[in-house]
Amino acid sequence: MPRTVRGKRRALQAFMLLSVAALLPSAWLHVTTDGRVHTVGSAPSAPVTVVFGAGLRPDGEPSQWLAHRLDTAAELYHSGRTQALLVTGDNSTDDYNEPDAMRRYLMETGDIPADRIVTDHAGFNTWNSCARARSVFGVTDALLVSQEFHIRRALALCDAAGIDAHGVGVPERLSGVWIFSTLREMAGAVTAAFQAAFTPSPDFPGPRETSLDEILSEAS
Repeated sequence: MPRTVRGKRRALQAFMLLSVAALLPSAWLHVTTDGRVHTVGSAPSAPVTVVFGAGLRPDGEPSQWLAHRLDTAAELYHSGRTQALLVTGDNSTDDYNEPDAMRRYLMETGDIPADRIVTDHAGFNTWNSCARARSVFGVTDALLVSQEFHIRRALALCDAAGIDAHGVGVPERLSGVWIFSTLREMAGAVTAAFQAAFTPSPDFPGPRETSLDEILSEAS
């Protein structure tokens, strides 16, 4: 610490400026997504619901939090609020396949018809999932499903990708993992602000997929 009063004052001012700068991205997320986070019961209708990956158990089945996301998406489907589900996650290795596990869970546990589920195997993070939903799958209007601490970042990034989105936040009980994940979102907000401002396209753009278009055309 500085020894002089003037030095201590400058150190305090610098600390306060750094603190404000660190909180700005989180404030941006809350301001830009205000009024667009819902429960299942209050969510508006949208043609597509995007479900983000959240890890698999050692046996290859969805983690508890991912299962909660998928259960919520199934509720939205059965309530008539959405016509198709896009499940997006990590499939970076042959023995780790989030999207297929998500699709299987929705079919077996959520009682969702197979022809209503589309998989994105290159949703390696939130930005890639949002950007690919728009550029590869043609999504322009969607509901997003994720935990409450993550849904605002997903909304902001899908907005930046060109998707008119509303989010459904899945509540979780307070735990050490919940606290860690919530704190991690502060760093995630900084990354999200950079991605929204400076990343024009996903890391893995891929060719245009028409599977969602076909589902929505049949449903109309």
